[in-house]
Amino acid sequence: MAHPLTLLLVRHGQSEWNAAGLMQGQTAHIPLTDLGRSQAEAAAEQLAGLAPGALITSDLLRAVQTAESCARSTGLPIMTAPALREQGYGVLEGRPSRELWDVVDWSDAQWSAEGGESLAELHGRVEAYLKDLCAEPPADVIALVTHGDTIRAIQAVVAGLGPDAMPAVTPHNGSITRLEFCP
Repeated sequence: MAHPLTLLLVRHGQSEWNAAGLMQGQTAHIPLTDLGRSQAEAAAEQLAGLAPGALITSDLLRAVQTAESCARSTGLPIMTAPALREQGYGVLEGRPSRELWDVVDWSDAQWSAEGGESLAELHGRVEAYLKDLCAEPPADVIALVTHGDTIRAIQAVVAGLGPDAMPAVTPHNGSITRLEFCP
């Protein structure tokens, strides 16, 4: 049996589209705001005190910029993993989030926007990634810099829950969520 891993889930700092209230999904080029850079720096200082042995990030710009702060604080090199990207929202990306409450069926794990992915697909992507990570962990304590829905999916997988039982609460920008994962 594999030994437990500690996962430190870092949500990226506020991005320009977070501030504007736009659906981001997997749109790659969205940078952090000044507040987001401050959140990333604060998370990086906290992360350094938790002594991760590896730093892995989503390849989307807002996560990479957050991971760069974490790398400076921890001295760790950055590894990227597309599997840590946010849920894809396809044609809905770039639209005001408030307009989507009547369009998106947030309770249906199988629902997806045209060109996007469902919560079930996100959950499956994260589950496969964690299985691979556990097969060859780069360290016992691993920092994963990622996105709100992805963190919720990781929480569900670690708890043994399916995509229909993902936590409803999304962690705040710049927060760190600690999980013990016993594969």
